[in-house]
Amino acid sequence: MMQPIDLRIDIEAIMADIERLAAYSETPPPGVTRLVYGEADVRARAYLRARCLATGLTLREDGLGNLFARWPGSEPELPAVAAGSHLDAPPQSGRFAGVVGVVGALEALRALRQAGFQPRHSLELLLFASEAPTRFGLGCLAGRALVGALTPEELHALHDSAGRSLDDWRTFAGLHDPLEQVALAQGHYAAFVELYIEQGPLLATDGEALGVVRAMAATATLHIQLNGVSGHAGATLMLERRDALLAGAEIALAVEAAALATSRPHTVATTGMFSIEPGLANMIPDRVQMVIDVRDIAAEPRDQVLQALELTVESICGRRHVDYRLRLLNADPPVTCDPAVVETLVRVCEDLGLSRQFMVSRTYHNSLFMARICPTAMIFIPCRGGVVQHPDEYAAPDHILQGVAVLAHTLARLSG
Repeated sequence: MMQPIDLRIDIEAIMADIERLAAYSETPPPGVTRLVYGEADVRARAYLRARCLATGLTLREDGLGNLFARWPGSEPELPAVAAGSHLDAPPQSGRFAGVVGVVGALEALRALRQAGFQPRHSLELLLFASEAPTRFGLGCLAGRALVGALTPEELHALHDSAGRSLDDWRTFAGLHDPLEQVALAQGHYAAFVELYIEQGPLLATDGEALGVVRAMAATATLHIQLNGVSGHAGATLMLERRDALLAGAEIALAVEAAALATSRPHTVATTGMFSIEPGLANMIPDRVQMVIDVRDIAAEPRDQVLQALELTVESICGRRHVDYRLRLLNADPPVTCDPAVVETLVRVCEDLGLSRQFMVSRTYHNSLFMARICPTAMIFIPCRGGVVQHPDEYAAPDHILQGVAVLAHTLARLSG
């Protein structure tokens, strides 16, 4: 057993950072709303930059807004070992998701410096500019760009729902460096570790301190547009109707049925968005927009659900005389976390006397993309009731402390 470094994790400082960052919100408490590049996001990032400088880290920021806070190692030419997460938050979210991984990584580096540890590989806090799809409708925007899954041309083409471009928002946030310099090279990092709240109830239910993530689900997002014919609710007889809403309702039920038909516990499918027009009580809906989310830790069963849905949509719309258009927004590959990094996390938990269990991440994280360019793994800590992206989201200080301790010791071992 490797003797752990004598670290003093300052949980009071961590909780103070979490509370301070929660104040940077576009909406009043208790919820937190912090969309990427908005005023609250800009202020939160400025606060974090100041905290990183006070810790003695050197800063670099790219044109997308990803922030890199580095502690140079004794052999700075080696690829760095990194940890971090994001600060952006969808409307009326909680204060812990993403933030714990950012301020936890900062505290891990501070505690290691205070303990006199000298890394061989440089250690780096990576703040992803964005994870939530709220502003531009695309999850893990930062992670995609960092690994080259989004080209500069694709980034320049992004607009929000009001038609405002990503470039306009970048300018508002004070970001002017070229997007051509955002993508990192293969092997840029020796390893990347992300600390996150579980976003589910398993750890709390099972009484485990930590989750060691071994795999991340493959996510696909399908946009469906349905076009029927509007008409007056009284004047249009039932057999003459081309009701887009009813076609959409059947499709939503078919989404659930397609996931259940796989008989796989890891296959999940959700109709997360459903909008209708004209939205009047006395008018037949003639237009529906739906967004379907399908996930599995393996790509094949997920893709089978997508294929089944395409056939079902064709059948339903043909029977109801409704036109349709399908658009696959993304179909990301699944990830198996790096065995060596996972093993390091397990050994650290054992050496610290902390219970843990292996887990699968079924939610979107930038780590899903970082795994394409470097060895990657995740640590989960419990969250009360599995409640996330809601003002009631909560992670206990003791659990945060344990997660940061595991992160710090893991970074020390990985950085040599």
